[in-house]
Amino acid sequence: MESGQLVAVFGAYGHTGRFVVAELVTRGFVPVPSGRNAHALAELADEHGLEARPASIDDAASLDRALAGTVAVINCAGPFASTAGPVIEAALRAGIPYLDVAAELEANLDTFAHYRERARTAGAVIVPAMAFFGGLGDLLATAAMGDWAEADEAHIAYALSNWHHTAGTRLSGAVSRERRGEKRLRYSGGQWEHRTDQAPTLEWAFPEPMGARQVIGEFTMADVVTVAQHLSVPEVTTYMTTEAVGDIAAPDTPAPTAADTSGRSDQTFLVDVVMRRNGAERRATAAGQDIYAVTAPLVVEALERVLTGRTKSLGVASAGEMFDAPDFLRALAPHIALDLNPMRRTA
Repeated sequence: MESGQLVAVFGAYGHTGRFVVAELVTRGFVPVPSGRNAHALAELADEHGLEARPASIDDAASLDRALAGTVAVINCAGPFASTAGPVIEAALRAGIPYLDVAAELEANLDTFAHYRERARTAGAVIVPAMAFFGGLGDLLATAAMGDWAEADEAHIAYALSNWHHTAGTRLSGAVSRERRGEKRLRYSGGQWEHRTDQAPTLEWAFPEPMGARQVIGEFTMADVVTVAQHLSVPEVTTYMTTEAVGDIAAPDTPAPTAADTSGRSDQTFLVDVVMRRNGAERRATAAGQDIYAVTAPLVVEALERVLTGRTKSLGVASAGEMFDAPDFLRALAPHIALDLNPMRRTA
């Protein structure tokens, strides 16, 4: 990969955006910080010796100026229900790839619905949800699927030691809840359902040494959107440990705080993916530290693969559809601990 390529980062001064900027610098890219807060942009740019380019989603010309001369744009600015469309349009005008770290179900569904055919026709690359939620689970599910052409069920369970969330996460969640009202989303029978009943509480057998933990079932995250887009699986369900759900629901949960020099918090995570078909079961797991920080190597690894042509699709595609999933996951070894053994057990 040639170093020195300019990559626009919209929302660069946000919590996740700062990790993305640092990862780009580490890998030899030159980030171009962008967003509407000129003061925050200037501070970030001064810190890294970069050129700040203020831009607003309400001003197409400012977005065009922000993307001028760049090879790609990474959108880190939520709520993505507002930012994804304008930034994608700017990327299409500039003729460059677009990637985002959106965890909003509705925003991701909108991106696939509105841009899939248009982007494919234009030969463009758009990768939504290239983050901890959406991207990592999708890659794990795709890797676990292996040579199966279809499966009966996909289950993705999250164990977070805590979920001290950012202001952006809280705002994005509020936007999603506003769009769906009092209903929750569930993917079953190959269809999206709006449910009004309470999500079930049950027990999930995580790999040892973690073991059995109480989880909220049907805690639908972005992985359900990404997996359902390209894998033939009619039942896709995500689960979250009850402690993490309590954190995300509480109004006084603190924001994440740095626990090391990289800025990562002390939060740990385990993602456990189980694919089932005709009584057989395949499993893949990933563990690491800080769901926001690990998003940076995920999206920047994706960027490198897009720019070097290591892709399997054009148009709008999720991580598992766009990339060689096992190879991509192995490339993340410095950041996550993996167990990719799809034939580990059968029912």
